[in-house]
This record gives sequence, structure tokens and C-alpha cells, in this order.
Amino acid sequence: MNAMKPFIYLPLWFFKTRVLGKKIPLQSVVFISNKCNLKCQHCTIYAKKDAIVKTLAEIQSDLEYCYQQGSRFVDLEGGEPTLWRDGEHDLNSIIRLAKGIGFYSVTVTTNAARSFAGLEADSIWVSMDGVGATHDAIRGEGTFERLVRHIEGCGRPRVSVNMVVNALNHPSVGETIRFAKDHRNIDSIAINLHTPFPGTEALELDEATRHQVLDKVIAYKKKGYPIMNSVAGLELMRKRDFKKYCWMANFVMVDGKRLPECQGKETGLCERCGFCMAGEMASVMGMKLETLLAGLKLRITG
Repeated sequence: MNAMKPFIYLPLWFFKTRVLGKKIPLQSVVFISNKCNLKCQHCTIYAKKDAIVKTLAEIQSDLEYCYQQGSRFVDLEGGEPTLWRDGEHDLNSIIRLAKGIGFYSVTVTTNAARSFAGLEADSIWVSMDGVGATHDAIRGEGTFERLVRHIEGCGRPRVSVNMVVNALNHPSVGETIRFAKDHRNIDSIAINLHTPFPGTEALELDEATRHQVLDKVIAYKKKGYPIMNSVAGLELMRKRDFKKYCWMANFVMVDGKRLPECQGKETGLCERCGFCMAGEMASVMGMKLETLLAGLKLRITG
């Protein structure tokens, strides 16, 4: 891929969306399967029986659709994406397919319960919901030890981690941010808050705790900790009532349903949203320099 293509495309995309008012997705989230190797307390995706595993042909159709909509960055999610197989094809087959279609970068989000060494994604995000026993309380006994082992043995100098803060793990936010900073194989950490999809409402943070968590993350960010979120985006998540631009990311669900924005809108959860990308998107449209630079780091340098 010509390394200059994103730098040409992004200003053009920004002009079309912010100046001309067009709703063109920049990134896509494609769920390739709901097969998983964990049973996390917050999960609404994995299926205990009869897991859906898309074929490569179905995924190709999804990717071509997203590209035609204007998206140039794609995130592959599950379930657990590294479990995906279609005959002789594995996850790298999808990554190569996406790059062949023209996507500038491909991201994979993994729970790191199994090795992801050899994965050809441009960037890898590992779901880490705390340190040690805190992570294990949410994802299962022994999962943190495996996560660390697989991060250290993946063959990449640095990966990023994502923490979803909920009613169980919010006391460990500071510890988790410090762990990410101190671990030689972790580049950065992204913070999200639990979105109370049906069946997981008990994990939602109350308003006071939500504010405390966001204030703590902002304080760490200002101290120079490697937090991917921008201060501007985090401050918007405190307010909740900001204008949303969630059409910047479209979603293709595991059942093939194609959504123009986050599935939370369908379930009426926008006002209780914990996806901090919503704040980042609004900050991009507000031309906040810090957020624009964070976005470039995320999407161009991985």
C-alpha cells in the first residue's frame, strides 16, 4: 500500500463530512463470529450453543460493502476472532483480503486467552479488564496470566490494551493504567465504560462513580500516561449530552445485519453509552488538535 494514501484520503474525508455534511464512515467494525473461548460477565456476544461463524465469502461481501460506503479502516471482532476458521483459511486470510480490497489498516481485538503470534494485523488490541485477580474475576480464573504470557510472546514489540470499566473493576483503573505504562510490551491503553446492554445492567457505573473514573483517567492522561483517549473526548463522556457523530463507524453484526452506526442506538442506549470513541468522534468534528493527533496515531501508526 502507498503510505501516502491515508494522508490524501483523510483531509478529503474530513472536508466531505465536516464541511459538506455528508455521513461517510471512516472505520468499520466487522464481527466475524460469536464463537468464543471465554464467558465474560459483561459479554452479550458469545453464544453458548450453535455459534455463528461467517464464511470467508460472507466476510468478503461485508468488507466490500464497508469499503464502498467509504470506510478505509476495519476492526475485526468476535467472539474471539483468532478462533475463526473456514476450511484452510484462518484470520490472516481475512486480513489479507481486507488489505487487498483497499483498507489502509486492519485491527484485531483479542482476549489473548490463546496465542496471537504471527497475526498479520496492522494493530492488535488486547482486552484487559484489570490486573491479576480483578481481570480474572470478570474473564475467568487464570486468564490474566495467559494474557500477559501471550502479549510477551506474540513477537511484536508493542501492543495496546483496552479496559472496559464497570461496577466490578472500577477501583482498579489506576492500577491498570500504571501496569500498561510499566509493561515493556504495551504501547498504550484505551478506556471505555460499560454500556448496559440487556442482561448486563448490573455492571453499569452509577453517575457519581462514572465521573470519578473519568476524572481519574483525565488526571493520569495529563500526567503523561500512555492513554489513547484524548482529554477532550473524555470530558465529553462526562457530559453525556454532546452531539454524536457515531456514523463515523459502521457495524456489520455477526448475523450479517449492517448498521450505519453503533448497535447501542437500536437498543436506545445512546444516553447511557460507555463507548468513549463517541467522545473522540465528537472531538474530531470539533477540530480538537489533541484528538486529531490521537486519531492519526491510532489509524496511521497503529
